[in-house]
Parts: sequence; structure tokens; C-alpha cells
Amino acid sequence: MDTALPVWITAFLDVPASRYERTVAFWSAATGSNLSAPRGADGEFATLVPPDGDAYLRVQRVSSGQTRVHLDLHAPDQSFEVLSSPGGLTWCAVPGEEDTRPLPRLWAAGHTSLVDQVCLDIPPAAFDAECAYWAARTGWELRETGRPEFRVLVRPGTMPLRILLQRLDESDGPVRAHLDLATTDRAAETGRHRDLGAEVLRVRERWTVLRDPGGASYCITDRDPYTGLL
Repeated sequence: MDTALPVWITAFLDVPASRYERTVAFWSAATGSNLSAPRGADGEFATLVPPDGDAYLRVQRVSSGQTRVHLDLHAPDQSFEVLSSPGGLTWCAVPGEEDTRPLPRLWAAGHTSLVDQVCLDIPPAAFDAECAYWAARTGWELRETGRPEFRVLVRPGTMPLRILLQRLDESDGPVRAHLDLATTDRAAETGRHRDLGAEVLRVRERWTVLRDPGGASYCITDRDPYTGLL
């Protein structure tokens, strides 16, 4: 594997064809993005284009399965490669040199929000290996958070996405990923997402777990949309 350290990160929603239209419509509205023209041999790829900055959220229509998230790590002069982490999370090394992080969106209720984090959900046996792997692949500092089940990679200032690593309670299974939003008003943001068709699954002290109309879980958190920190 010969990949360069990334200068940009994209989160891809891989959505089965039967759920594609409603999932893409939801995330376009939830993020305040415009959907690009389709591309790819079968029109299977599209970009959620933000009103400012460079794009970092994309969608892919897949034939079957559950909606899932994968990462693309961009670097200048990087050849395209499909790779896998030790715990089985697919990701792609791709060419690119984007550098302008979009700003949080201001909504009618007066709060702001932004998709700004991908959380890797990792069974305990794979946790240390995944943490070491992603620290090496990104070149970012791996840091403890004060909660034993979480570690975070400290992103450079221009990066649009943080990477949070979560050790799950379940004993086994593949590594998977979900999106997290930061917001200045979690109750208002949760209400906005419910109006768009999301379902609230659980409410925690610092975050709320929801399910989008296509069946994928994600979280709205109390983190600052500008810094990503609590």
C-alpha cells in the first residue's frame, strides 16, 4: 500500500438503490446542500455541494445491503485505490487537493449545525489496531477523550471532518461508521431533522441518536460547529 497523507477527507454515503432517492433528498435538506449532476458509468455517484467551501459529502447508489459510510482520503498525485482497515472498514485513497472547509449553516430557528465528524464504531478486539491504523493513515495525533470508550484523531484546521473512534460493547463484528453533526442547539436541530423525516432512537447526555429515512443511524451532538469541541 503506497498512499500519501491526506490533505482532505470526504465521507461517502453508500445507499442501496431502493432507498437512494429518499436518503439523498433527506441529506441534501439536512445539510442545506445542492445535489450535483450524477456521474459514473451508471450515474451512481453524486456530490452534496455546500453553499460555500469545498465539497466533502458524497453519495453512491449501490445495488443492495444497508446504507453505510466510507471515507475517501485525498492527496495530490494520489492514484485511486480501494483499501480496507484491519477491522474491515472499506476506504478509498483518491487524488485531490481541496482545502476550504465549509462554514456551519444558520437555520431559521437561529441555531447553526454542520456534519463535521465520522465516528468509527469498533468492536473491542479491534479497537487498538484501528486506532493505530487510522493515526498512521492520516498522520493525525491520536488523543484520549476522558471517556475510555472514545479516542479522537486531532484534525488539521483545514480538514472538514474529524474522526472519532468508539469502542463498542458488542464482542465481535465488522468495523462500521456513521455521521455526526455538531450544533449550537441540539433540541432545535433534532426537531428540524424530525420534520425532514428522521426518527429519534435515543437521547443521551451530550448527543441524540437518530435514523434517517433510508435506515442509517447518525448522531446530533452538543459540540461546537466551528471547533468540533464540547
